[in-house]
Amino acid sequence: MFTDNPSFTTSGRIMRLLEFNDDGEFSLTTFFGDKIPREYAILSHTWGAEEVTFKDLINGTGKSKAGYSKIRFCGEQARRDGLQYFWVDTCCIDKSNSTELTEAINSMFRWYQNAVKCYVYLSDVSTRKRKASDLFSEYTWESAFRASKWFTRGWTLQELLAPKSVEFFSRECDQLGDKRTLEQQIHEITGIPATALRESLLSQFDVDDRFLWAKGRQTTREEDKAYSLFGIFDIQMPLLYGEGEDKAFWRLREEIDKPLKEQKLVLNRLRSADNAAFDSYDEEHNARCYQGTRVELLRRIDTWASDPGGEYVFWLNGMAGTGKSTISRTVAQNFADKGDLGASFFFKRGEGDRGHARLFIETIATQLVQKVPSLAPHVQKAIEANPVISRKALKLQFEKLVLQPLRKIQKGPQKLSRIVIIIDALDECDQEEDIRIIIRLLPQVQHITSVQLKFFLTSRPELPIRLGFEDISGKYEGLALHQIPEPVIKKDISAFLKHELATIRHDYNKSVRSNRQLPAEWPGQTNIQVLVEMAMPLFIFATTVCRFIRDRKCGQPNEQLAKVLKFQTKSQASKLDATYLPVLNQLLVGVTESEKRGIVEEFRQIIGSIVILASPLSATSLDRLLGVSKGTVDSRTDLLHSVLSIPSSSNHPIRLLHLSFRDFLVDTEKRGINPFWVEEKQAHHNIAYRCIRLMFSSLKQDICSLEAPGTLVTDVASSRMDQYLPSEVQYACLYWNQHLQKSNAQLCDEDQVHQFLRVHFLHWLEALGWIGKASEGILAILSLEALILADRSTTLQAFIHDAKRFALSNRSVIEQAPLQLYCSALVFAPEMSIIRREFKECVPSWIRKQPRVRADWDSVVQTLEGHLSHVSSVAFSPDGKQVVSGSYDETVRLWDATTGALLQTLEGHSSFVSSVAFSPDGKQVVSGSDDETVRLWDAITGALLQTLEGHSNFVRSVAFSPDGKQVVSGSDDKTVRLWDAITGALLQTLEGHSSFVSSVALSLDSKQVVSGSYDKTIRLWDAITGALLQTLEGHSSYVVSGASDKTVRLWDATTGALLQTLEGHSSPVNSVAFSPDGKQVVSGSYDKTVRLWDATTEALLQTLEGHSSLVGSVAFSPDGKQVVSGSRDETVRLWDATTGALLQTLEGHSSYVTSVAFSPDGKQVVSGSYDKTVRLWDATTGALLQTLEGHSSPTVRLWDAITGALLQTLEDHSSYVGSVAFSPDGKQVVSGSDDETVRLWDAITGALLQTLEGYSSPVSSVAFSPDGKLLPTLHVQNDWLVDGITNVLWLPTDYRPTCEAVRDEIIILGHSSGRISFLQIKEGPKLII
Repeated sequence: MFTDNPSFTTSGRIMRLLEFNDDGEFSLTTFFGDKIPREYAILSHTWGAEEVTFKDLINGTGKSKAGYSKIRFCGEQARRDGLQYFWVDTCCIDKSNSTELTEAINSMFRWYQNAVKCYVYLSDVSTRKRKASDLFSEYTWESAFRASKWFTRGWTLQELLAPKSVEFFSRECDQLGDKRTLEQQIHEITGIPATALRESLLSQFDVDDRFLWAKGRQTTREEDKAYSLFGIFDIQMPLLYGEGEDKAFWRLREEIDKPLKEQKLVLNRLRSADNAAFDSYDEEHNARCYQGTRVELLRRIDTWASDPGGEYVFWLNGMAGTGKSTISRTVAQNFADKGDLGASFFFKRGEGDRGHARLFIETIATQLVQKVPSLAPHVQKAIEANPVISRKALKLQFEKLVLQPLRKIQKGPQKLSRIVIIIDALDECDQEEDIRIIIRLLPQVQHITSVQLKFFLTSRPELPIRLGFEDISGKYEGLALHQIPEPVIKKDISAFLKHELATIRHDYNKSVRSNRQLPAEWPGQTNIQVLVEMAMPLFIFATTVCRFIRDRKCGQPNEQLAKVLKFQTKSQASKLDATYLPVLNQLLVGVTESEKRGIVEEFRQIIGSIVILASPLSATSLDRLLGVSKGTVDSRTDLLHSVLSIPSSSNHPIRLLHLSFRDFLVDTEKRGINPFWVEEKQAHHNIAYRCIRLMFSSLKQDICSLEAPGTLVTDVASSRMDQYLPSEVQYACLYWNQHLQKSNAQLCDEDQVHQFLRVHFLHWLEALGWIGKASEGILAILSLEALILADRSTTLQAFIHDAKRFALSNRSVIEQAPLQLYCSALVFAPEMSIIRREFKECVPSWIRKQPRVRADWDSVVQTLEGHLSHVSSVAFSPDGKQVVSGSYDETVRLWDATTGALLQTLEGHSSFVSSVAFSPDGKQVVSGSDDETVRLWDAITGALLQTLEGHSNFVRSVAFSPDGKQVVSGSDDKTVRLWDAITGALLQTLEGHSSFVSSVALSLDSKQVVSGSYDKTIRLWDAITGALLQTLEGHSSYVVSGASDKTVRLWDATTGALLQTLEGHSSPVNSVAFSPDGKQVVSGSYDKTVRLWDATTEALLQTLEGHSSLVGSVAFSPDGKQVVSGSRDETVRLWDATTGALLQTLEGHSSYVTSVAFSPDGKQVVSGSYDKTVRLWDATTGALLQTLEGHSSPTVRLWDAITGALLQTLEDHSSYVGSVAFSPDGKQVVSGSDDETVRLWDAITGALLQTLEGYSSPVSSVAFSPDGKLLPTLHVQNDWLVDGITNVLWLPTDYRPTCEAVRDEIIILGHSSGRISFLQIKEGPKLII
């Protein structure tokens, strides 16, 4: 019986299979999707003249054909192997159906890959003699096997490589062997590497190599030479028979190259920590496990990785020197050889980006994209959606760059079945918080279905890591190296020593004459056993001793060995003494006591500095930092190759081979034992002041010689920074304070630190800005406060306090454009700021007039910028170290309250976030939103823990109970709801309010709930029963507050100082304009007033009151005697500029008046309104002269001022037109628009003359100069004062204008605070000099 032919689709989820029935006949069944059996056999063969087709089987006419025997063989063999179903290409595909054929060819590789058995039937290979009587013509099957036509077929390639099990059968159905047993012959016949035959991921082989495997193969149809390779390259594309071989290969290559191009594009945008991968140059010569050692451990790790039901994280821990990193490199190499290694990151303290987690996720993502090119488009989308994703919190990076891309890739025939990521020495990551975050993030990979992703992690068992693994208890497999039986460790160390010492003996004997050669039995079993006992359980002892014995600069191998063995008899010697003292003692051989003191002192200066460096430096950089002559560091480290990694180039960093060497040198218990003991605090003191001296001689204003004050960090090539800020200077800037802290220094007035800061404070911040370390600078300043001797340091204390306020206020601009330290930061600092006064000479001369600023620092400590819309709610964490904010941009953000750095962006809400709060333990955050949900988040990782649904309207307020077990929420649905914070279950719905619930809280004992509402009542509820206890009435209105400037502000709770402002408007300023003679300024405000100011003294001259709503536009008459104002009260008003008297009120508009102006002769006034009309008025009588109607889109329109006729409609802008102006001769019009362009028009013909592009935000102001030239006017754009298209002065939050006016060199800014600022900027180049 056979099924009907189904309608095939391109889904690839339909398959026909044959089944051998009990009566010896075949049946053909069609399976769909998940119903396809998991176990079946599949046939591979060379087609003959009489193959049984699909139609033959359907019609029952195939038994007489020669090919029928192959089908029967496949069915019988499948039954012998316990398989019910089998597949044969000749009859399981209806090749007359082009749709089905296309799907089948695109699915073929997967079908072969999923088969339990693939039987290769070789019709041209026989296991029998040709002639029984002819002994010389006996047919040997191996020669026929090598010559089989099957190996020349195009389709053979995927049929050989895809299945796990491939068995070969002769013409007589005798088994010849399988892919494993015949691996060498198949490799020799095909040229395919043995690793490709062993189920390796084919994508790890070069594209050209895979094409080479297919070269010379034959197919019946020429296009099939390309189509048969679909699975080899994991490609799916339509079949176009008739297109020819060349076109088919061209299309195939295009499909192959597409992800590779995307991969290259993505890799160019991702940053990666240098030398963090296990196979990097720096790790190349580091040890792997010697063959035959760590056997059981490596087997256990491999079993864990292979177990699909096992834990997703394996933590191997052990104390220093037990060989964790060696094991990691070996495990990484093993997985790489199998094609399973996805990425690796080897942390190393003091190794730049390897010592912290800032590039950890990006490095992992980079390697994953290299491994799996199909990830590239998904990672690319993540970067495009958030171009600064690399600066975001680790959780967000992990989600966007790793988890989401892996979830989106399809599980296809060439996709990885498993990926293992290696993380070594996590304890060497410098931030404990980052360590815990990383550990908590890893188990999230369990939800990925496209691939099995696992993490192998090593570390010392230090407290932050143990706590991190406590957080994910039950989600990892752990093993401590000290749990491995001692005999196993001894055996491994012994095997390593035997091999290494034998190699040393062999290499030494090759290099010397026979009379000096070591005996064949050297070093002898007894000595090896002694070394093993000395080493237990530290592999670092064995590796260091072998490096020492091998180092010919130190002596002959037998002499070196004798030095080591001396330490076995010293019972007081620790393991590290025996490891390192033999190496160091050689420095003192044959020297006098006087010379010995000099050597030890120099050792402490140079080696003592190397071991405490926060980041490694080259010998050249160390010479400069330590102030020693060139080549000194190189010469003093010549004999220390056993303990230091010393590169061949003096420009590459010197590194510790193992952290235990540092531990040995600074161990306070060895002060009287170890002659090379380094007093750690003194070493830090020496380095700190060497850093200060180096900065004193190196730092200066505009250190990179850029000159342009608006230069962004992102626009400066790293090569230029390295040229002007060499590595030792960068090191000094970044770490001088850390060394000072560790030296327990105490600071006082006029000491070296004070003198340095008074001269170079801004230069230091500038340098930190260029290298992306501004936040580190802020932390350094904060830490200095703790070192000041209060009774001897009043001047320094005041300086540091002012420096702290200065740096916190300007962190954002230091990070973006460091040269603004000498412009914006100084110009807008308070008048009494010590930094402003100390560095006033640094302000560029082109800033001729500085704005009035507050007298002293106010209560705003810093402004946190990042939200894209209004901030609706903020809260401190219980320990005060973090701030959480909720915004109309639908995000919740976590900030570092000390530095202002953004820690996390929590995304998930689909509407405004109205309320946020921390849990009492600070580990969770709750948020309420207009999307009607309450969400609980992990405050460390940013992971979404719960989504609480039930409210039917906006959630206005949320809070935790004091014990953190419950959450309460209030909503516009007039209810209060209580939730279980752990399970998310709804506990109570409290109903009774008659309007929106705006505020909620729980009592300290969690027994009562209080709620406030727009119904003007406060209600008390029983939290357990839900009963209403009290209704408190008396409010006559409600209070609401918020921030519409998109910022979160931190306030100084001690001083609470009032922000000092110029007297004037009490609400945001909407419009400002100069008088024709430039002597006065007029302003209009939300406070409903128009004000006149003296442009020279900035004194307030007049306050014009009369409007009943905000004033949106103001202007002077040409003679300066009158002022016109337009308002939201739908009126235009004319005022006497001298007396302030109201002259006219022009009524007629039916909506907000947005723009007003006088005619050049002063006789008419023109006004524009939201009612879509332009109106002309008589300035003397107030009569309405014309109503010009026609506006409906972003156009500029020219009208006849006398007749009101529409003369021209200028169309080309794609967004709102915010400013227009005539040239002095009336022949041209200029317009500025929200489409970020300026356009120049012919006023007579309406023709577009020029489009000026280059703006990065809406253009709100345009003008001509008196001589008719289009002015590259000063204007504000993207928080910058811009000269033409060049950024020259960054505007802090308080000085960002709501409106502006420019005349000659003066620009006036109106602010949301109601203040007005005056600046004078000199024409010409704006340079930092």
